[in-house]
Amino acid sequence: MAWIVVILLLILFQAATVLALEHRRPAHAVAWLFILLVVPVVGFALYYFLAREYRRQRKARRSLTVEGRVQEGRLELGRIGGKPSDIQNPQWSDQNRLFRALVRAGSAPILLRNRCEVLTNAAATYESMLEAIRQAKRTIHIASYIVRDDTTGRLFRQELVDQARKGVKVRLLYDGIGSHKLTEKYLRPLREAGVSIACFFPLKPSFLRKRINYRNHRKILVTDGIQGFVGGINIGDEYLGGDPRLGFWRDTHLKLEGDSVYSLQEIFLKDWEIASGGEPIEEPGLFPEHNCSGEEAVQIVAGGPDSHGDTIHDTLFAAIAAAKSRIWVTTPYFIPSPGIRTALKSAARSGLDVRMIIPYVPDTWLVHASTLSFMEEMLAAGIRVWRYDTGFVHAKVIIVDELLAILGTANMDLRSFYSNFETNAILFHPSAIARLEEDFRRDEADGTEMELESFRRRSVARRLGESISRMLSPLL
Repeated sequence: MAWIVVILLLILFQAATVLALEHRRPAHAVAWLFILLVVPVVGFALYYFLAREYRRQRKARRSLTVEGRVQEGRLELGRIGGKPSDIQNPQWSDQNRLFRALVRAGSAPILLRNRCEVLTNAAATYESMLEAIRQAKRTIHIASYIVRDDTTGRLFRQELVDQARKGVKVRLLYDGIGSHKLTEKYLRPLREAGVSIACFFPLKPSFLRKRINYRNHRKILVTDGIQGFVGGINIGDEYLGGDPRLGFWRDTHLKLEGDSVYSLQEIFLKDWEIASGGEPIEEPGLFPEHNCSGEEAVQIVAGGPDSHGDTIHDTLFAAIAAAKSRIWVTTPYFIPSPGIRTALKSAARSGLDVRMIIPYVPDTWLVHASTLSFMEEMLAAGIRVWRYDTGFVHAKVIIVDELLAILGTANMDLRSFYSNFETNAILFHPSAIARLEEDFRRDEADGTEMELESFRRRSVARRLGESISRMLSPLL
């Protein structure tokens, strides 16, 4: 009898600890309580190592040196939008509220002098990135969540090695979890050529320091401080369709020139400082004056545990809440916050054209089951959903009216909102929005629209799996 009391007291202590520490995040508390109920002692050990808030750690502090230089560069070289009419899009004439919301939520200015090129799928993206690398004369800064030691990874490695040997300063930043299979065998030729390498939160030290839950999910390339790339595509053969199970990989990336590249450079430098243990990059010429004559407005939004507030989530919510005619979403994973879930359903119920494209074949079954757990209520609210069945869709794109489009590295899930280091680009120019609309319509044609009544007839076993996945979804 005594041992039963001890076990109950232990469970109560663990539950009380989780509730006390997770009072700001009720969904996380429920997920961890479920784990504690299933595996009490093991669950608490996992909580200890995985659930620490990064904002409490000293290494989350941003570099004032980097921020100062970027702010100076923007003021002297960039053109910052101060009011909606500065944006070259007539739809913004009466959007004062949304303009203020984006600037404040994103903690970043809307920059006016840019040229954007939407890159559809990896073949076009890799071609453009490799060309920018070959043309670089001074610096190459490349960050990727995943770097594979495969044909694509070795191609990028050789180009970086060649440029480093020519005297270009090359820096490679990769994530310790996303690239956990990357070995010294792959990295050694880079080091020998003079490439500087940093790993963001290496796997084993991160586990011991309770940082394993945080990942640098960004994909950034900046060359000579004047060309930049951001989007959903990592470095590996699967993005070219090399994974036989997933087949064709549908994705979206973005090439930028102009003021917005300063923002991408700033993000890379801050991440490098964290990954390198506090070593700032002080060399001159990181923010050179550019000669881009483009008039496209762009806002680069960096979000993560080192930010003040939930910038990725808040900019998405502001855009969705401002919609008057349509909200089109493409996402590989759909695990929304309660606020975004309610905003999407409310928009559909009020007559807006709300559409969503999700994968048919998933890369992660547990996350996909959680995604499907939300589909019945989305369909019931009037949201039209297509399952992309021509391969695997990994693009992260949101189109709101003719006002703006958002693309980047962040998925429509809680991990991207609150735990990952992410980067999104908000595009305001009609031509960029139209280009992404064209891709969206093509993806619809390459998918199958879901029917509510048909989906409701799924098996009890599938419903149970979806329910369990949904309960755990705040941690996925």
